[in-house]
Amino acid sequence: QVQLVESGGGSVQAGGSLRLSCTASENIFRMGWYRQTPGKQRELVARITTGGYTRYADSVKGRFTISRDNAKNAVYLQMNSLKPEDTAVYYCNAEDAALRGYWGQGTQVTVSS
Repeated sequence: QVQLVESGGGSVQAGGSLRLSCTASENIFRMGWYRQTPGKQRELVARITTGGYTRYADSVKGRFTISRDNAKNAVYLQMNSLKPEDTAVYYCNAEDAALRGYWGQGTQVTVSS
């Protein structure tokens, strides 16, 4: 089974930046990041295909950038101009050609005002 290892979460002041990393045990067609706060459903933040096609949530467009290194089976999320409402647990996600989904354990991002 595909395993995902995340890193890069932490605490930052509003306006600051963080970079999340996720490495998969094998190459996956589509990888991305979701986030979740208590009482809310997990929501898509950004995702990217092996071909580099990206999609972002409207709330993060212009502030977050997703990228990947196919050779390393890794995906990254550069988060700039962070806002308190970005505070959440961020989960790496991978989806294979059979539409099977895999999740990382989650990494906490806290943005202080």
